[in-house]
Amino acid sequence: MQLQKEIKTPRYESVFHEAMVNVAFTQNWCNDQVKQAVSSYDITNQQFNVLRILRGQHPDPSTINLLKSRMLDKMCDASRIVDRLVQKDLICKKTNTYDKRAVDILISEKGLALLKKMDKEMNLSTILSANLTHQEAEQLTSLLEKARGSA
Repeated sequence: MQLQKEIKTPRYESVFHEAMVNVAFTQNWCNDQVKQAVSSYDITNQQFNVLRILRGQHPDPSTINLLKSRMLDKMCDASRIVDRLVQKDLICKKTNTYDKRAVDILISEKGLALLKKMDKEMNLSTILSANLTHQEAEQLTSLLEKARGSA
């Protein structure tokens, strides 16, 4: 469906304004798709993101600052997300052996098992592959990187 019909906007200031609105709208749509996919596992999008970051670090520990730097949502409260994942036994926090002020964060075996199960049962690639070809996805990635000035 075209964006103008979807959000009932008669016109935009420019094609660049329309593109910005479309990117924001599509980002929210993608977040909703991921939310639906992960909700049956009793975790949020942000918790899923933290678990995947920690799995990528495994077996090395992480810090709150590392999580914040790698998270997709830069405005989230990483400390609160970590505490919720600790309550679910999906990660563990330990005092750093070299710096007692620092906290090491590690994914637990239960967290690894959950991600392994999720990997088998859901495929996030299908969110976009249902409507885009491989070449179109590459082109979209290239255009988004160019829009951010990183191409």
